[in-house]
Amino acid sequence: MLFTKAEEARIVETIRQAERETSGEIRLYVEDFCLKDHPVEQAAELFQLFGMHHTKDRNAVLIYLAQKSHHFAIWGDAGIHEKVGHLFWEEEKKILKAHFQQDMAAEGICQAIRLIGERLRAHFPADDDNNENELPDEIIYG
Repeated sequence: MLFTKAEEARIVETIRQAERETSGEIRLYVEDFCLKDHPVEQAAELFQLFGMHHTKDRNAVLIYLAQKSHHFAIWGDAGIHEKVGHLFWEEEKKILKAHFQQDMAAEGICQAIRLIGERLRAHFPADDDNNENELPDEIIYG
């Protein structure tokens, strides 16, 4: 297992904190090996499989990690992607890569989640009266 129980709890809490002030949704999917030629293809497929494209504002983000094949990708739905553009996702990937290379995966994931949360909050602030959690916050293991 990639994360300890304490790291898992910290990641889930970071997702919850990031989502408190935004209508956006963030999920983390972890598996051993990426079965696609490119991890972004796997992330896009999983995004659809888990119905993440059904959020009201199309502002969900999936962080995909294939730990043993050392691949990862970030997939943002149309609503958030059109607001932040390609360069934002590239910066997120640099952060993750740097942390993974230092064997600090949990910290890298948490930092990426916080930054994604900030961008979601800027473009999709929470409606204080109705900030529904549209997707579960728990880590998905494949």
